[in-house]
Amino acid sequence: MFEFAGKVAVITGAASGFGRAFAQKGAALGMKLVLADVNPEALRQTVDALRAAGAQALGVPTDVSSAAQVEALAQAALDAFGKVHLLFNNAGVGSGGFVWESSANDWAWVFGVNVMGVAHGVRVFTPIMLAQNEPAHIVNTASVAGLLSPPAMGAYNASKHAVVSLTETLYHDLQLVQGGQASNGLVGCSLLCPAFVPTGIADAERARPADLRNDSRPTRSQIAAGKQLHRAVQAGKLSAADVADITFDAIAARRFYIVTHPGIMATVKLRHEDIEQLRAPTDPMSLKPEVKSVG
Repeated sequence: MFEFAGKVAVITGAASGFGRAFAQKGAALGMKLVLADVNPEALRQTVDALRAAGAQALGVPTDVSSAAQVEALAQAALDAFGKVHLLFNNAGVGSGGFVWESSANDWAWVFGVNVMGVAHGVRVFTPIMLAQNEPAHIVNTASVAGLLSPPAMGAYNASKHAVVSLTETLYHDLQLVQGGQASNGLVGCSLLCPAFVPTGIADAERARPADLRNDSRPTRSQIAAGKQLHRAVQAGKLSAADVADITFDAIAARRFYIVTHPGIMATVKLRHEDIEQLRAPTDPMSLKPEVKSVG
């Protein structure tokens, strides 16, 4: 079992949604917190609220798409608390519409945050954790969209599939360096694949850097995808706090796959069967109601 009290957690995307819920859960368990977010004011408010409740929390404004800023985040954590025991590579953004209508800026923004943000976190923090010779754990936030491929979500789907593969590979690599004991060794990892939950993901556009914004107006498919995303997010039956509870339970048990909405697994199985039978992919949005909550 992973012990949380007194340990140090670093959380990206910590000013809202899952990240803030992870921070609140970690604080309740007695963890020391290093919180990162691209929005300095929202981050300050989150840190202030946690400190007012008695938590030890440090805020480090961070754009996770920047290698240098993630490296600075790690140094800030070490300077403040000396070690890092739990890392949530959680920051994420979304972009919808027909796949051929996603601009070069759309791809650069989504992959910069969703993929390179995770890659930078793994690259920077894993060696620190391995060198500590203490129990430590990495949680990478992917999505059910990393297990399925819904229409009109091409850039987002592709980014989350990349996080799934990256994290599965991380598990295998940790096994190799820890004598085949990644699930029981000192440093472990988990892959979080939630469906839609009421968070700020539908409003991620407000955090897009100016140099990656589009000059052209959104297409009809992009407008429709945005509206569908807002509806799906608001209809989510689990809260961010629920996802945090599920995730911390999985970390404690050193469980790799964290699927917060088990109703989706029948559709994941169908996708695998499509591959095994060499048949055309089934549209997951055409199936059971819970599939319409892919997030």
